[in-house]
Amino acid sequence: MKNRIIKLLWKFYKLSISPYLPSQCRYYPTCSEYSYQAFCEFGIIKGMYMSLVRVIKCRPSSKVIFDPVKIQEKN
Repeated sequence: MKNRIIKLLWKFYKLSISPYLPSQCRYYPTCSEYSYQAFCEFGIIKGMYMSLVRVIKCRPSSKVIFDPVKIQEKN
C-alpha cells in the first residue's frame, strides 16, 4: 500500500511539477529518480532521509556524479 502511494506521488511530481522546473541535477540518477528508488527499496522513513541528504549534496556547480541507491542485501 505504501509503495503504491509513493509511486502515485512520484508520477504526479514527474508529470505535473518536474516539467516546469529547470533541469539542473548533476547526479545520475537524478535526485527525483534516486528518491523514488530509495523509497521503494528502504521505505518511507529511511527513503526520506536518504533523499534529503542527496538533495542537500546536490549543487549545480558540482561535477556530474554517478551515485546510485545502494541495494539491500537479501538474506
